[in-house]
Amino acid sequence: MARYTGPVCRLCRRSGEKLYLKGEKCFTSKCPFERRPYPPGQHGLTRKSSKMSIYGQQLREKQKVKWMYGMLEAQFKRFFRIAERMPGDTGENFLSLLERRLDNVVFRAGFAKSRRQARQIVRHGHVKVNGHKVDIPSYIVKTGDVIEIAEHFKNNREVQEAVALKRTPPAWLDVDTNNLTAKVLRLPQRADITHPINERLIVEFYSR
Repeated sequence: MARYTGPVCRLCRRSGEKLYLKGEKCFTSKCPFERRPYPPGQHGLTRKSSKMSIYGQQLREKQKVKWMYGMLEAQFKRFFRIAERMPGDTGENFLSLLERRLDNVVFRAGFAKSRRQARQIVRHGHVKVNGHKVDIPSYIVKTGDVIEIAEHFKNNREVQEAVALKRTPPAWLDVDTNNLTAKVLRLPQRADITHPINERLIVEFYSR
């Protein structure tokens, strides 16, 4: 499947806020957004700010969340259509589905420094769900599922460095850093997502 392979720091600058796409580098002074918090391009620094239209706000929010989770438009929209058919609030259902993606769960559990790295770990077959290898990053986990790093990959340097960062996992995951396993205690809720996201704008964008 196609994916964005360009410089991810440009995406943060384009969205106007940190999306934490490069792991621990985003928390240091080396983060390009710290030095250049303006849009990329020749005229990024001198570009005059103008009042953004409602459509522009909706588009920017949609793009921001899509970049955060490392998805392209077709798959992102497909997840939204699934959320539309689920009972309850569409926006909250949509964010819950994105959080339950296997690559995101590996990242949230602290087994990878970024979602991009987590996606690679999953794609290369280094992750098991309930004892079975799953190499599909978009696989949706369920309550009770046990996600683990495969035995042959537990001593990998990148994984060990990610675990050493000691990030606090979300409340819906029970993480065992010694055995590199994580159990889904419940489905993620809106309150579990701390990054500022206005899902209402995304719902409005796709409901036009």
